[in-house]
Amino acid sequence: MRIVTLHGRRLTLRPWRAEDLQPLHVLNGDPESMRHFPAVMTRAESDAWAARLQAHMEAHGWGFWVAEEHGGAPFVGVVGLMNIPWEARFTPAVEVGWRISPAFRRRGYAAEAARLALDFGFGTLGLPEIVAFTVPGNTASRRLMERLGMRPDGTFEHPRLPEGHELRRHLLYRLAAPAR
Repeated sequence: MRIVTLHGRRLTLRPWRAEDLQPLHVLNGDPESMRHFPAVMTRAESDAWAARLQAHMEAHGWGFWVAEEHGGAPFVGVVGLMNIPWEARFTPAVEVGWRISPAFRRRGYAAEAARLALDFGFGTLGLPEIVAFTVPGNTASRRLMERLGMRPDGTFEHPRLPEGHELRRHLLYRLAAPAR
């Protein structure tokens, strides 16, 4: 399937390349970047995650793209849409998510890229709703979800984390498609 590329004012959301694996590993191996996730990733774990993201893109033509800065950095982070592969009270669903490299935070790149993904999801894909979620302590992501117009919809226990894990409780946010 042909993989879609999205173009924004400052960023392009593009398909994966082999050279993206190293900066992705740096991002996934950074304790500060991964503080709201169960653990930093080894190179093998990061590469396996990238392979899952790429497989989703190859199957659907969209997914978590690599965010590239126009005329600048070839890897700002990963941003996009994903079919949620596990069961919860709100699935089946498509999530919007982002992971931005530290050097590119606080520039509005996550918001710009997330809006590109949301516009694609609602416009091209015709999705009725897109969700996002994070742990309660991730105030930066929560603020971005709210700036994107997403509304909180309670909590859920992340099924991929064991009972009693300090990060198992997640906050759910929802965004309905704009009225046409």
